Amino acid sequence: MLRAIARAERTVCLETYILRSDRTGERFAEALAERAAAGVEVNLLYDAWGSSVSAAYIADLRAAGVRTVAFRPFAVNTPFEKFARRNHRKILVVDSYVGVTGGMNIADDYASPEDGGAGWRDTQLLLEGPAAAELQYLFLRTWRRSGGPPLDDRRYGVEGRRADPQVRIVGTGLPRRRRWVRDEYRHAIDRSTRRLWITNAYFLPPLRMIHAINEAARRGVDVRVMVAGTTDVPAVLFASRGIYGRMLKAGVKLYEWRGRVLHAKTAVIDGRWSTVGSSNLDAQSLRKNLEVNAIVEDERFAAAVERMFLEDLGSCEEITEKQWRKRSLLERAASWTAYLAREWL
Repeated sequence: MLRAIARAERTVCLETYILRSDRTGERFAEALAERAAAGVEVNLLYDAWGSSVSAAYIADLRAAGVRTVAFRPFAVNTPFEKFARRNHRKILVVDSYVGVTGGMNIADDYASPEDGGAGWRDTQLLLEGPAAAELQYLFLRTWRRSGGPPLDDRRYGVEGRRADPQVRIVGTGLPRRRRWVRDEYRHAIDRSTRRLWITNAYFLPPLRMIHAINEAARRGVDVRVMVAGTTDVPAVLFASRGIYGRMLKAGVKLYEWRGRVLHAKTAVIDGRWSTVGSSNLDAQSLRKNLEVNAIVEDERFAAAVERMFLEDLGSCEEITEKQWRKRSLLERAASWTAYLAREWL
């Protein structure tokens, strides 16, 4: 991402849920400021709730020529439903042609230990061509609706938008598209015939999706779900465990990741359909937040995602039905209580 920013000649569009003024945040601030000083139009859109940046950090960016917008900052007169809907996307687009999306935010948690970060396990996808232009379309639309400064439209090449036969960008927040990501998942799950492998950090799908996943397992599909056993939100893990029983009974293989925090959101189905994005499989992502996923229909890419999944299994503990029946009453109560609050986790 930093290399892509450094090569920008016309525009940089960066959208993130979490932006922190830590070491990683400072590295990005320096990269954005350097390009703004070189005459590039640099736009930064960050979620006001998810981010924790100082006033001085934003002031320095603006003084350097970086145009910044906080998405839905808190205001006393803001309706709760509107405020609760956050911008959870992760988008970088450079010169309308290079794009990056996935699960990574701009903070030390996501940087490698070699760079002084926590080395969370996450997945990010680099795109070139029409798919990057689609990411830019989502960014620009949200930028304008969030009151961002006027754009120099000549720089963005929006007239060049066209469909990519292998990569589709699906994002919530568009008119009549609030459940676009959820519907794409459901359609792919319903069509699965051989393999359905999901990695999702915060796994609390709606009941219809749970039924679809279980039904796939019952008809003989190799269904495997990897969730974050090491997590920054323990309540979500407890709530997720509340649905393990019915999934194990249906034949789903469940794995909990151990080690550094798992934050990835990927899936691969039948060696052909894959997705990488910001969407968790929970109520917040699938019904409320602004999200974006890239859907790739390509066998070589799917094979790479499958290899990544198999490698990650080495850091996981499989949850078996026999093991699950031995839970203590306290564990059962914690899971059930958390599951009741799943709509707000």
